[in-house]
Amino acid sequence: MSITVRELADKLGLSFEGDGSIEVTGVSSLDKAVRGELVFFVQAKLRPLLEGTKATAGILPAGESLDRIPLKAVLRAENPHLAFIRAISLIIPEQLQAPGVHPSAFVSPSARLSEGVSIGAMCSVGDNVEIGARTVVHPLVSIYDGVRVGADCRIHSHVSLREGVRLGDRVILHNGVQIGGDGFGYLKSPDGTHIKIPQVGTVVIEDDVEIGANSAVDRAALGTTIVRRGTKIDNLVTVAHNVDVGENAILVAQVGIGGSSKIGRGAILSGQVGVPDHIDIGDGAIIAAKSGITKNVPAGEVVSGSPHLSIRDWRKFWAVAPELYGLLKEFKKLKARVEELEAERRKKS
Repeated sequence: MSITVRELADKLGLSFEGDGSIEVTGVSSLDKAVRGELVFFVQAKLRPLLEGTKATAGILPAGESLDRIPLKAVLRAENPHLAFIRAISLIIPEQLQAPGVHPSAFVSPSARLSEGVSIGAMCSVGDNVEIGARTVVHPLVSIYDGVRVGADCRIHSHVSLREGVRLGDRVILHNGVQIGGDGFGYLKSPDGTHIKIPQVGTVVIEDDVEIGANSAVDRAALGTTIVRRGTKIDNLVTVAHNVDVGENAILVAQVGIGGSSKIGRGAILSGQVGVPDHIDIGDGAIIAAKSGITKNVPAGEVVSGSPHLSIRDWRKFWAVAPELYGLLKEFKKLKARVEELEAERRKKS
């Protein structure tokens, strides 16, 4: 698809300089762009790339000099990166399945599909399912009985939505996501065998949540596992039963959250963070990659390490750690010398 610079500026609410009739056909980075593509610029250190770019048009901050810039048209924005993101969907619109049900899909007669819903090949939609307007269900998705899916959702191949789960509007589930599988709960019996604890709760995924490939959100044992509005979850993340993930939280790849823990609003858990059961992570807390959480983390705290420490203490520890072996050797020498002196003193007395 192509769009003129003038049309793009109008749709984005931006001013432009240069030839508004020039067509933009793609997007790229400053160093990889070719003729016809749009770029953006925000970092002064990348100015040489901007001056050497082969792009046709760019989104630049207000007041940025156009000296030695080869662009044929420039759009001005307070936040060029954000404007560029919005421009992408105008230049490269999402490719959607046509509304309707593929002939190879099974949809229960009791399911209710709103206007504009698309159900892909080999999907299974169970009894009493409700799917909101314009939601797209890609091939090979399994939706169990009693599921509720909101409007404008995107559910990619090999997703499973177990019985009774709830999805809000504009939820995106990437390939292989599992929502509502049984939580990991067992009781050890006197003979040493493990008795399964029934998981009879549900899962609620609120509006504007996105969940990456092969992640899992387990149903509650009792009550609800909930992922609140605006949260973004990366690939290979496990959210266990009865967890409450706050609004606009970020869970990066391979995070594991144990049962009944609570993740605060706007918290960030970096890659491979482990959170055990019944832990509270406060609003706005930041957990560095590979950290092992052992106790509650206060709101706004930044922690790192396993077991975790505040980032200030963690930095102090690792500043000293390389010297510890040498200090230990010196301590042993001093200890031996003290013992020698004590032995000499006892002999004299």
